[in-house]
Amino acid sequence: MAKEFDAIRTQFMGAVRSMFEASKYDVLATGSQEFCIPVVNESGEEGYIVMTFKIPKGSRDGTPYDGYAEAQNYAFECAERERKAKERAEAKAKKIERDKKMREEKAKAKAEREGKEKAE
Repeated sequence: MAKEFDAIRTQFMGAVRSMFEASKYDVLATGSQEFCIPVVNESGEEGYIVMTFKIPKGSRDGTPYDGYAEAQNYAFECAERERKAKERAEAKAKKIERDKKMREEKAKAKAEREGKEKAE
């Protein structure tokens, strides 16, 4: 099966490579299924974007690869991560508020104690 898809992979790699080269990027072949593009971030640090072109067959148990199912799973995982992050942020905000109230109460109690001590 892989041999039948080699031409398709080569076609896609060529199209993507041409697109980046037309945008004045250096495209470096780093493997038979991969190339990288040198980049510089806003801070002036250099790095690379590596693109790998693979044609998955599926799992070893014979289940064929399903890109649509993978996309749905990824969308679900992203939504779940976002939900958990919101929960953590809410819990943190509640804890901060609780701690703030506790510090205020302690400060008030301390001020009252000190006020009583001075009155005596």
